[in-house]
Amino acid sequence: MQIIPAIDIIDGKCVRLTQGDYSQKTIYNENPLEVALEFESIGITRLHLVDLDGAKLGKVVNYKVLESIASKTKLSIDFGGGIKTQDDIETVFNYGADLATIGSLAVKNKPLFFSWIKKYGAKKFLGADVKNEKIAVGGWLETTNVSIYDFIDENLNEGIENVFCTDISKDGLLQGPSIDLYKNMLAKFPKLNLTASGGVSQLSDLIELKNIGCSATIVGKAIYEGRISMNELKQFMA
Repeated sequence: MQIIPAIDIIDGKCVRLTQGDYSQKTIYNENPLEVALEFESIGITRLHLVDLDGAKLGKVVNYKVLESIASKTKLSIDFGGGIKTQDDIETVFNYGADLATIGSLAVKNKPLFFSWIKKYGAKKFLGADVKNEKIAVGGWLETTNVSIYDFIDENLNEGIENVFCTDISKDGLLQGPSIDLYKNMLAKFPKLNLTASGGVSQLSDLIELKNIGCSATIVGKAIYEGRISMNELKQFMA
């Protein structure tokens, strides 16, 4: 199972929110590049970079942070947040992202999203942000009536293979990930490449997610709060 650290960006700074609440923001580093270089130094090869300003505003904002990390590290960057138009997705790829995570658009504008699946293929990740098994969009500010299972089923039929799923109720709380949710998803869609996100608080969480069959796991606040050390991450990846 691949470990993918998350760097969430507001105003060009590395931050974390609690349960997607923009009013519950903690700044961890003024310079996200420093954080990315530290991850790279222990053997991390992939990074999840989230433009929280972009997610809230509905357009890509922090592309200069993306460019800085992409040009000064060898990390494979998965970028999400605010990708709504053809210009947005081209900006993301032009400034150095290897993958694009898209959630809101896959709900709000299915024809455009499905056209991107055909055009960009493996460079596309489906972002499934979940609250009580319903899809949330717009930087988690709006919960829809769309079931996570219906959402995945429809997109799998269009050719999506990789899904990045965050349980908002767990995110930033350091109380453990949504094991039952991920088990249910993998039981219903056994061929799914599932990246789990939200709630990881200690090394045992990573072991459990690996054991149930997740392809990758996003780790954020647990690293920044010192719950999982860089040395532990390094040993887990060995």
